[in-house]
Amino acid sequence: MELKTLSAIQNYATAKPATTPGEGEGGAAAALKGIAGDFASTLAKSEQVAQSTMMGNADPHALVQALAQTELAVETAVTVRNKVVEAYQEILRMPV
Repeated sequence: MELKTLSAIQNYATAKPATTPGEGEGGAAAALKGIAGDFASTLAKSEQVAQSTMMGNADPHALVQALAQTELAVETAVTVRNKVVEAYQEILRMPV
């Protein structure tokens, strides 16, 4: 191996350090946790508005709006779940 090649390899190794296996997953895991939290808070808010409406403390229009937001959140979650299942099934069909 030439000295120039060895020097270039060492320069690359110092310029771009190796990453640990968990680094890339932390961002995705945190994002998924945040999305799940938003989903749960949307459902909780909708439930709270529904209870307030039943007691006569909230506007019926607020109930309709909360239910529409909940419906959208559930449809989004189902769509994401379907895509994940589809991707998993596609991976299972790959030849080994």
